[in-house]
Amino acid sequence: MSDSLRLSVPDFDDPWQREAFFDVAAAAIDVDGHDPFNEQARLDVESGRRSPIIVTLWPGESAAALVRPVGAAILGRGELDFVIDPLFRGKGYGELAARGLLATARGTLTAWSNGDHPAAKLLAERHGFTPVRALIHLAATLDEGMTRPGTDTLPDGFSLGPMRPGDEQEWVDLNARIFDTHPEQGRLTVDDLHARQAEPWFDAGDALLLRDASGRLVGYGWVKIEPGATEGALYVLGVDAALTDRGLGRQLLRAALARLVERGCTVAGLSVEADNEPAVHLFRALGFQEQTIDVQYRRASDPGDPFIHS
Repeated sequence: MSDSLRLSVPDFDDPWQREAFFDVAAAAIDVDGHDPFNEQARLDVESGRRSPIIVTLWPGESAAALVRPVGAAILGRGELDFVIDPLFRGKGYGELAARGLLATARGTLTAWSNGDHPAAKLLAERHGFTPVRALIHLAATLDEGMTRPGTDTLPDGFSLGPMRPGDEQEWVDLNARIFDTHPEQGRLTVDDLHARQAEPWFDAGDALLLRDASGRLVGYGWVKIEPGATEGALYVLGVDAALTDRGLGRQLLRAALARLVERGCTVAGLSVEADNEPAVHLFRALGFQEQTIDVQYRRASDPGDPFIHS
């Protein structure tokens, strides 16, 4: 009897099952250099909004090998994140696991390929997925020229300050308006914000809030620094649409980068939608260079039995 793959939902209350699931992702990070599960996917699976699935290799009856995990996925809410342990790639396990996962996911479905992995592209094409979005990851060495205010300083009456207790709902409301068409950022809730505030990396001083003369929140520049890291990230930056073309975004960006320098960072990273040409141009003008790209694929409708695809 040949080896077989089994898909199951791990019980995260069981330390072994939880560790087995995340060990697959950790192995992929070591080899690929990036996380197969983005931050939102990890928060979704931890909160129970989406389901973890572990792909396990079961040896044949005559085999002496142990049962072991070879893949992991996060599925639900019309989204799929999926990775095979690099040790088991090139053996057809990705195709078999994809068939099993797609057999349970009907209707419109999106899936990210973090790092635009060639194997993911082949699987996407084979199962009726087409690319619909691209997210560019940029990085730059921090220098004085990036953080210097320049001539486009904040207008009179505007002020920057850290996020404080009680700012959460106002921040979420503004974030929803700024990113009203963004499928992930625009749907963040107060609970989502609280989850981020509970993370080890959160520091209220890293979330710079921009207010106008009346005290109304009109923008923000938030950076993220993992404990002990010298590389930080521009986590999210936004300005009220009614105040565009006043240089506020550029000043928030410079203030955010200055915060990274203040915290001891020497390198800054960020992610931006590939079709956001003004933002891409601004970042490149400041010296940011492309590192990797993530591609999101979408299956517009249920193609039927996934096993019949060539």
